[in-house]
Amino acid sequence: MKYLILIPDGMADRPIEKLGGRTPMEAAEKPTMDALAAKSVCGTVLNVPAHMVPESDTANLAVLSYDPAVYSHGRSPLEATSMGLTMADDDTAIRCNLVTLSEGESRYEDRVMIDHSADEVTTAEADELVKALNDALSDEEKHLYTGVSYRHCLLWKNADPHYIFSRPHDIPGRVIGEYLPSAENGGGAFLDFMKKSYDVLVNHPVNVARRARGLHAANSAWLWSPGTKPALPSFRGKWGVRGAMISAVDLLRGIAICAGMEVILVDGATGNYKTNYTGKADAAIDAFRRGCDFVYVHVEGPDECGHRGEIENKVSCIEKIDSLILAPVLDYLRSTGEDFKILVLPDHPTPIEIRTHSHEPVPYFLYDSRKCESGAASFSEKSCEALGRYTPDGSTLLSHVIEH
Repeated sequence: MKYLILIPDGMADRPIEKLGGRTPMEAAEKPTMDALAAKSVCGTVLNVPAHMVPESDTANLAVLSYDPAVYSHGRSPLEATSMGLTMADDDTAIRCNLVTLSEGESRYEDRVMIDHSADEVTTAEADELVKALNDALSDEEKHLYTGVSYRHCLLWKNADPHYIFSRPHDIPGRVIGEYLPSAENGGGAFLDFMKKSYDVLVNHPVNVARRARGLHAANSAWLWSPGTKPALPSFRGKWGVRGAMISAVDLLRGIAICAGMEVILVDGATGNYKTNYTGKADAAIDAFRRGCDFVYVHVEGPDECGHRGEIENKVSCIEKIDSLILAPVLDYLRSTGEDFKILVLPDHPTPIEIRTHSHEPVPYFLYDSRKCESGAASFSEKSCEALGRYTPDGSTLLSHVIEH
């Protein structure tokens, strides 16, 4: 038995007026998803417990059967693991976004969050900015490490791993003052780092060149999602299958490394809607050919489109996932003559109207090549919810997929 898990990150949404009251899932031409959903067990699942923040670490841990209430301790330690960083017991890993803040105000607190990703600054540009920040702000206690695009990791000894930061993608268009760390609740050192980062970056040559090209400047660091050294039980030990992870983002790779899964890198995989869809499909097929039983394909594009409010790009991204990833992998699995299952679901919703993650359950379908179920008329939020099959704990869903 082979298992394909396909995660279009943040694909679930809410009805959008510009789409005629449809969601991007309903508007997208996705014949492969729709055809499989019609023959599958379909329903909705809540991957993030109600008392937890709907983040990709908690949601994907749940899909992989790790209860986020037990195993989710911040996304940055998982990203640090993916980056090959060795964390000491007294290290706190903190996610550091390079963001775009407005520049007309005299006080840092009065600036507005323009873009949580600085127009998805390139990794090469970001590396220069990270080096500048390290030259100015790093010391024996803290050091910043370059990740991918706007996503980076700050290791800070003996920093509070439980400090509650505001997430930059939650506050587009808002004045940042009330969302900043504060000295009153122990965040003074974090706020000082963020303020000084603006002074270092605002007139950096990389940002001068970006403005000249009509792009947002990556003019400030924004800290969030701290945590300490991570650990997960072995996925193979838990399920008895050989697993592989295909993702462009450090978070998912970090989860896979901690779980003992193979991490497969794909050239041209970007973490946005302009990614190498075909390369991800080829990598999944190759993994199955090499003997992997379980392949987890994560595509970040729909989530980034949701954060950026890009309706057409989100619809297009869903269509490309369907035609360029799901369809060819399905054809390959059928060609082998071996039994297989396919589970497709977003990890969480990222609605265009709020441009951040939300807590609603997400739709899923589970296709079994040996069976023809009476499924949904199409793969969408509404059609799957209408079937009344609801799983309140996403960490239990995989037990209905993998056969011991």
